[in-house]
Amino acid sequence: MRFLPLALFSLLPTFAAEPAISAARIKARTATLASDEFEGRAPGSAGEDKTVTYLEREFRALGLKPGNPDGTFIQSVPMVGITTTMQTTFAAGSTTLTPQPITEYVARTRRTEARLNFPNTEVVFCGYGVVAPEFQWDDFKGVDVRGKTIVVLVNDPPQPDPKNPGQLDPAVFKGKAMTYYGRWDYKYDQAARLGAAACIIVHETGPAGYPFAVLGSRWGQEEFDLRQPPGAAQLVGVQAWITVDFARRLFAAAGQDYDKLKAAANDRAFRPVALATRASYAVENKLRDITSRNVIARLEGSDPARRSEHVIYTAHWDHLGRDPKLKGDQIFNGAFDNATGTAALVEIAAGLAARKPAPRRSVLFLAVTGEERGLLGAKYYAEHPLHPLERTLANLNMDRIQVFGPSRDLEIIGHGNSTIDDLATAILARSGRVVVPDTLPEKGYFYRSDHFEFAKQGVPAFYSKFGKDIIGRPAGYGARLDEDYTTNDYHKVSDEMKPNWDFTGALEDVKFLIELGATIADGDRWPEWKPGNEFKAKRDAMLKAAKK
Repeated sequence: MRFLPLALFSLLPTFAAEPAISAARIKARTATLASDEFEGRAPGSAGEDKTVTYLEREFRALGLKPGNPDGTFIQSVPMVGITTTMQTTFAAGSTTLTPQPITEYVARTRRTEARLNFPNTEVVFCGYGVVAPEFQWDDFKGVDVRGKTIVVLVNDPPQPDPKNPGQLDPAVFKGKAMTYYGRWDYKYDQAARLGAAACIIVHETGPAGYPFAVLGSRWGQEEFDLRQPPGAAQLVGVQAWITVDFARRLFAAAGQDYDKLKAAANDRAFRPVALATRASYAVENKLRDITSRNVIARLEGSDPARRSEHVIYTAHWDHLGRDPKLKGDQIFNGAFDNATGTAALVEIAAGLAARKPAPRRSVLFLAVTGEERGLLGAKYYAEHPLHPLERTLANLNMDRIQVFGPSRDLEIIGHGNSTIDDLATAILARSGRVVVPDTLPEKGYFYRSDHFEFAKQGVPAFYSKFGKDIIGRPAGYGARLDEDYTTNDYHKVSDEMKPNWDFTGALEDVKFLIELGATIADGDRWPEWKPGNEFKAKRDAMLKAAKK
């Protein structure tokens, strides 16, 4: 299948604004989902029940069909809840270091055992924790880490460009942009593959993209994972983060200089360094099985020959719930993250449901659970699709929708990955708007929301983020509000509806997303990954197998 040449984009139809959608309705739906009544929308809670009931009622009111072939709007997602108590100590010679939970150290286990003990494990610094044969990179060369604690750095190794030493080499780990090797989940999975007992990532706010307090906000609370079938691959016993300041103290107690070892790790010749330290972990888990829910609705395509093919919109309905240990406000309302995206998902459904005729292909509206716990609902759908992925043209994902006012721009996360980006650029240009590629590619945002689980399975995935060039506002206005949110509200109880939020920009982005999805659903050519993309081979193999 070929993608639509840029020269032909001007021939695409322009769709009129849908009367079924409005900024006021997006705001009202956001306010409902972010209200205290919904208790922070945690999976497995009364807040989930209210959220699922609300979404199903809204989809029914729009006249949409159940998205599950069993005749319901629900896909059950089997999870296990894990509440962990963990004692951790580091012994370096005569010095014993006990990191302070929340402020210096956070840890969890995903193993579903009541008790785990890892006494006196050797501690080894393993650079960035990366094995990337295509870049001739191996941070574990010559070392057996089975049963040990590995300490690794956040993100990818930042390789300087030999032609321009002040820049990063775009041919190695995508230069400034993060690859999957830089993600924390890759590092924990790699530790598990090598048999390590524990993996500790050194947190630095700049490379991580968020302050350590974001990690600490979940300490001691129930975590979730997908319920694993018998015989599933073993997980690393302890997944942990430490602050860079604690890392410096730990390395110094072991007779090493953290900053020198960090610099040494940015070289292919780096070899792991034993830290002359023993780490011990005593873990107790309280476990419970829960069944959470994805909510899915379907708009049937108007073309009988194409209605078994789908475009799928996603947004995560969940947030962090309630923390009864907090004094005062205990509810993580998740207004921006992601009541706005969920409200936009319903509004897009309203807009497309009002179109006559409906798009040629069918459209799915999937509100997923467990994004905040590791993209669990999207992962479960992508691994157990209700409609075949080889007949799914694209995934369009929403995680936080514009609330700062209408913008001239729209940021595409992972810009250049697929031909969807070319189509999006052409559609935005017709309304005088422009595309901005990732403004912070080093943060790896493409790997941090639900579309990534579809991408991993080969489905071309699109993720846009609100623009920051706000019409009628001074330069830097949108960027300042975004930075303020990240610093003060992200994953905190203060993420609530704000009186200065302006949903007229959300309406413009919803109109764009409606047009993007409808154009794909009506088009003659399927979206494709661009050459060189890491997901292209998976998609090509999927479609080849489907033709047999």
